[in-house]
Amino acid sequence: MLGATDKITALYCRLSVEDMKDDKAGEKADESNSIQTQKMILLQYAKQNHFPNPTFFVDDGYSGVDFDNRPGFQKMLTEVKAGRVGTIITKDLSRLGRNSALTTLYINIVFPKSGVRYIAINDHFDSIDMNSAECDMAGIKNWFNEFFAKDTSRKIRAVQKAKGERGVPLTTNVPYGYIKDKENPQTWLVDPEAASVVKRIFDMCMNGRGPSQIANQLKEDGVLTPTAYKNSMGIKSPNTAAENPCGWNASTVVHILERREYTGCTVNFKTYTNSIWDKKQRDNPIEKQAIFEDTHEAIIEKDVFEKVQIIRQQRQRKTKSGCTSTFSGLVYCADCGEKLYYGATNNGKREGAFFDCSLHWKHKDKCGTHFIRESVLERMVLKHIQLVMGYILRYRQHFIFVMEQQLQLESAEKLQTSRKQLERNERRIAELKRLFVKIYEDNVKGKLNDERFEMMSQNYEAEQKQLEAEVVALRQEIEVQERQNENIERFIRTADKYVDIEEIDPCMLRELIKAIYVEAPDKSSGKRRQKIHIEYDGIGFIPLEELAKKETA
Repeated sequence: MLGATDKITALYCRLSVEDMKDDKAGEKADESNSIQTQKMILLQYAKQNHFPNPTFFVDDGYSGVDFDNRPGFQKMLTEVKAGRVGTIITKDLSRLGRNSALTTLYINIVFPKSGVRYIAINDHFDSIDMNSAECDMAGIKNWFNEFFAKDTSRKIRAVQKAKGERGVPLTTNVPYGYIKDKENPQTWLVDPEAASVVKRIFDMCMNGRGPSQIANQLKEDGVLTPTAYKNSMGIKSPNTAAENPCGWNASTVVHILERREYTGCTVNFKTYTNSIWDKKQRDNPIEKQAIFEDTHEAIIEKDVFEKVQIIRQQRQRKTKSGCTSTFSGLVYCADCGEKLYYGATNNGKREGAFFDCSLHWKHKDKCGTHFIRESVLERMVLKHIQLVMGYILRYRQHFIFVMEQQLQLESAEKLQTSRKQLERNERRIAELKRLFVKIYEDNVKGKLNDERFEMMSQNYEAEQKQLEAEVVALRQEIEVQERQNENIERFIRTADKYVDIEEIDPCMLRELIKAIYVEAPDKSSGKRRQKIHIEYDGIGFIPLEELAKKETA
């Protein structure tokens, strides 16, 4: 057991981000709480009062409401539990913490149990005399310190909310691929070198490569990770650099593929925290995010970004040999609508690879076989695309005319249905708000007990959230349907890139095709015949028979 003179005197200093208030000159306004000032006060006090072995424990830039994530405090606590601390001294009670319950717990229970004396200089608190008036006031002072933290948090949240709603980027670390404009830090400029890597990552995803495959390729090619690249450019990064500067991992690739900011928009309120006590970042649903279009130069086209999100949702099923198909995630059964599973023959050779209805694999009585060889599917899809691309090249205006007519017929009914459903949902949301007010009033008047009120309010809230999510989806769907002419023009621009194609390209498939529906084979004529139907992205099914009339006219 250490003697009293052998134990250390822990001089604990803490400064939170909220305490670092800047004045107009750019210097710290709250110098009274700076780490240097605290150190000077604590050391002078320790020397004047002859406390032995003064040792500093510092948390610079850490909130007082959280004790667990303060490295300096935790290091000091380890020394306390080991019996190596005789006294702890802070400038005041707020430096120890701004969580009233936990601060009181440490002062009244944790420290005394370990035989540690605690002193808060400016608050005249000394645990050696717990009957003093200053000690009686400690609980009240701790409460005020907590109130200050809550009030500061509310003000910061209000400022951030106002900035975010104006479209000011809330993130302090710009996405990899951009740099801050030196003249206006709120403006993002494209970093050509990093942006080329971002484009390459999206291109590889469009070509059917998964995050792990992309990460391995970048690692093999010696491409610096975002953190290593920023460090090499002298840019601060929130992440710690890995031992291997080119050690890409799948999670980094996924993070890049899911960042909507690459399309040229600012996205605020992507995450939220429950309170100042719970700092865990939780993902906000997209309907609660604030998205501002065209705030900076885009690195990735919006169409490509949306396609990548669809690809990310479609898990490509591997065969036992570990193979995947270019068509994985795109092929469906024309009868039951289920996906077609990708498989291979027993010898595992690619020539024998095939697709078949997933429902047929599970329940043969519910859907018949829609077996089709991958090689046959590839030939049929290639031929269909070549016919469509060739027709657009020769009869562009007639193609636009036919597709406009078809989309108008298809979308008219969909628009009417979607608008009616939207109206129903909005009426029900308004009704739920009125019902909630009514049950609240009934609860206050005693007509409805607390248990019943809680159950009904939870049901109403859950229904309202579901309806609000549906409203967002319906509005997006209506907007897409109303922009059908834009869809045709966009499809033609994409199609122009593939006029003379001779083979299937994974990127081309993702850009042009939304889904491929395979019919069951017809053997009634004695020969095996099979049809496919291709739903093209943005414009649906293309009526080749109708288009062929133009050529024969």
